[in-house]
Amino acid sequence: MTLRGVDPETVREAVERADPLPGTAGFGGELDGTLVRDVLGRVPLYVDTDRDSMADTASTWTWAFEPAALEQPSLLPAGTALDLADPDADPERRWSLPEPEPETDHDAALESLSSAIRTATDAARADDRDIAVAFSGGVDSALVAELLDAPLYVVGFPDSHDVEAARTAAEAMGRDLTVVDLEPADLERAVPDVARATGRTNAMDVQIALPLYLVGERVAADGFDALAVGQGADELFGGYEKVVRLDHRVDAETTRGAVRGQIETLPEQLPRDIHAIEATGLEPVAPLLHDAVVDAALRLPDALLADETERKRALRLVAADHLPEEIAYRNKKAVQYGSLVARELDRLARQADYKRRIDDHVTKYVRSLLADEPKPPVD
Repeated sequence: MTLRGVDPETVREAVERADPLPGTAGFGGELDGTLVRDVLGRVPLYVDTDRDSMADTASTWTWAFEPAALEQPSLLPAGTALDLADPDADPERRWSLPEPEPETDHDAALESLSSAIRTATDAARADDRDIAVAFSGGVDSALVAELLDAPLYVVGFPDSHDVEAARTAAEAMGRDLTVVDLEPADLERAVPDVARATGRTNAMDVQIALPLYLVGERVAADGFDALAVGQGADELFGGYEKVVRLDHRVDAETTRGAVRGQIETLPEQLPRDIHAIEATGLEPVAPLLHDAVVDAALRLPDALLADETERKRALRLVAADHLPEEIAYRNKKAVQYGSLVARELDRLARQADYKRRIDDHVTKYVRSLLADEPKPPVD
């Protein structure tokens, strides 16, 4: 039995009760001869679809927590179970994301969310590990940092938005900050490691994973065991413009429905971020993705999510009880842009003669750095 994230009995009870949110920060692995992955896929799991690999005497299916360990890795869908002894088995749906009615009492909804976030950060602090925070100066990482009371690290190029935002936020919060200044050579060195760890070479995934990997390297070198992040806030609380516009990018008629659609994208996104952090030897910690927080977020009404004037309204209202108002209501760029990693990776690609007129030129550049590898990652 190999299970990550929680004790076996908790998962057994979650299976018996069909409870998708049993009060954990995610789980995955082998339980009683069955492979299980929680409803949001917070522990990535892969099975090998190479039939020649199915020669293990202990089980028919070969599986791993990292894609690089398998010949033909396929991500096990979140919320499913797979009978390891049956070579013809398909993943069976065990858990689905709940669909609660929206809370009509806004004060009660905010109180529930505040309590849930406190539960999540208390659980993260209860584990015996030294945690640092990947801090960008926005409300997500600032709230996590404040409630965990952990050291702050920001990564970016010297003239980047994230470094400046983190400096001003840390000063407003009265906290020390470690700045990890980047140079183009850092990206060149790290790209192959990130691609191997994540199993992804497309430009967007690599651009997002690089800052996590590079800040993780410094945090690990400084002797910490874990890296806390604010991941999940945009999906849970309405951080994207498209959930307000309800344009062609979403399949929903309400902001609440669009937010739910974004939550359902997490199982595909999270493995990238988790593997990038784990590749540095650190344990990822994402308090805002704890079951308690997910449950509270799913109950938020449209008015506490987002509109044309403000996104992540409920999270900001809760954060304002813990942070300076200027930080609780600050807007921030996505990490790949705020750190300038996307800009500099594009520049490296063009310097290597992968011009912008070439379709998906940055992805082609990333793959060129892996061209001599016997088994390049597969997106």
